[in-house]
Amino acid sequence: MTALTLSTAAAPGLRADAIVIGVAKGAKGPVVAPGAEAVDKAYDGHLAGVLETLGASGAEGEVTKLPAPSGFKAPLVVAVGLGQEPGKDANAAFDAEALRKAAGCAARALAGAKKAAFALPVGDAADVRAIGEGVLLGAYSFDTYKETAPSGGAAKNGKAPLGEAALLGARPRDKEHKAAVQRAVAVAEELNRARDLVNTPPNDLNPEAFAAVAVAAAKEHGIKVQVLDVKALQKGGYGGILGVGAGSASGPRLVKLSYTPSRARKHLAFVGKGITYDSGGISLKPAGHNETMKCDMSGAAAVFAAVVAAARLGLEVNVTGWLALAENMPSGSATRPGDVLRMYSGKTVEVLNTDAEGRLVLADALWAASQEKPDAIVDVATLTGAMMLALGSRTFGIMANDDAFRSTVHEAAEEVGEPAWPMPLPEHLRKGIDSPTADIANMGERMGGGLVAGLFLREFVGEGITWAHLDIAGPAFNEGGPFGYTPKGGTGTAVRTLVRLAELTASGDLG
Repeated sequence: MTALTLSTAAAPGLRADAIVIGVAKGAKGPVVAPGAEAVDKAYDGHLAGVLETLGASGAEGEVTKLPAPSGFKAPLVVAVGLGQEPGKDANAAFDAEALRKAAGCAARALAGAKKAAFALPVGDAADVRAIGEGVLLGAYSFDTYKETAPSGGAAKNGKAPLGEAALLGARPRDKEHKAAVQRAVAVAEELNRARDLVNTPPNDLNPEAFAAVAVAAAKEHGIKVQVLDVKALQKGGYGGILGVGAGSASGPRLVKLSYTPSRARKHLAFVGKGITYDSGGISLKPAGHNETMKCDMSGAAAVFAAVVAAARLGLEVNVTGWLALAENMPSGSATRPGDVLRMYSGKTVEVLNTDAEGRLVLADALWAASQEKPDAIVDVATLTGAMMLALGSRTFGIMANDDAFRSTVHEAAEEVGEPAWPMPLPEHLRKGIDSPTADIANMGERMGGGLVAGLFLREFVGEGITWAHLDIAGPAFNEGGPFGYTPKGGTGTAVRTLVRLAELTASGDLG
């Protein structure tokens, strides 16, 4: 991954492949952002005009390259758009997400470079953290399955990620700035690990292989891990996970990760849907709907990454991660529409559609998590196409059994730059999942299907436990082109929200 360093060096004398500066949209054209004063001076104060001549406007995500001024040791200046210029108020500044996106765009544009200096606006440690995260997330590349160059470096016909990013204006000896970089590195590395898992093809990432990755990471970071294989799941009565995995040659797993620092007083449980490939089962998906279904384990990847990040950050909160892992395949042993499964909670579920499988594995994991009586449970899942229809491809939905907690989760998501929206759990939709045969059915009304799924999950949360459900079906996998610090493919959505919730809980600020 790209190395991050803090530097107080002046831009003109820094040896690098490029100097990155910010440019904003002003009332009368592009405006050079703070941090680039030395570069602007070298252009005799006319850098904004030069950029405008080259077509730059300062719009978010815009990247403009131009030769560096005479006397600079770096040959290139990269101007990246920050969006609208903040007001003239003394306290006005670019928000963290604008800095994060700009840094990500620049890092991606500098693929192949060995070193770049980022002279973006730095007002405090939060800005340092945002720029650092943006660089590390924007420079991400998944080349595991591409033929590498003879030297073993970048993939053939490709470019290696940016090698080093020096953050100018950040102070190497400042404790808060150093801590900000350390946090950025820990979160970004784990988020990028989640992206790697999502991007790994399902022939190499079945439930057993995913569990092995979790075990290795847990040992590395002092996290207790327990893996329930098929025999253990059968003995425990985990009918939901077993029912979904029944049609696959790769048996399901339930992985429990426990981070328990000695001084922690609160306990969060995170539950992730981990369908390593979703064919739909007997209710087979039509052509055109299954090509990206390796991403159906994105919720489990996010939970896994968040628990490891919490451990790396040393947060004083108990965090338990539950990874409900299965492969949903059609075969002679697969669960059929009309079958009834007895869940870990003891409830019976009539399976009306085997492609509504995520809620079945989550139901078992939610009940298992509930037995430990945590202060709150948050589940994460690529659960419904209905949520994509409602919120599009960049926003995830939040449902909860407590309005205040739903608001807290929403605020945490927005704070870290993950677009989310609070969604209701309308009681009138609950009747639709009544079953004449079993306690409950896994399908209800088609309209409001994402909300119906939330109501189903609520049935498996222990009484009195605060719970939220994140349906990340839209933003978990980016099928379009990269934007900001978001790559094509797996995105790592929800990792930063979960980490922020753990931080809030550790500090006693969780509402």
